Amino acid sequence: MLDAMTLEALRDFPDRLERSFAAVPQPLRHWAPASWDGVPSEALTAVGQVCHVRDIENEGYQIRFRRLLQEDDPLLASLDGYALAQQLGYAQSDPAEALAVFRSARLRTLGLLQEFKPSQWQRRGRFEGAPVTILGLAHLLCSHDQQHLAGLQWLLARMSSL
Repeated sequence: MLDAMTLEALRDFPDRLERSFAAVPQPLRHWAPASWDGVPSEALTAVGQVCHVRDIENEGYQIRFRRLLQEDDPLLASLDGYALAQQLGYAQSDPAEALAVFRSARLRTLGLLQEFKPSQWQRRGRFEGAPVTILGLAHLLCSHDQQHLAGLQWLLARMSSL
């Protein structure tokens, strides 16, 4: 079963993401630095960071959780975030809409996690070349959230010297 700290972090992430994104000055929301060296997340603009978590929630984690629940030892796909950014036009996306869609998606994810019975948390599959359980995947989702908060902070640090 998921510990209270991780569940709280997953529940609070939409608010934290929205606050972090709001700190980005409006004219710089699509800004990209000359070098992405040291970025703790994917090399995406502030709008791209928001769109990425929206799409990974819907097309990645929710599907992975369901497959772990319904299939025996599934091989869970890793998504190419840069391909998604191109295919889905992150550069033209409305960040307010992306944040709203993400918030709704996270509520669905939390609902899904709350439906798992204690015996199901240890169901296994393989993700990115390693064994993973439903519980482990929930921790990876929380880690992914933190990477993108760090990515926004990294962008803010670069913007501060413009």
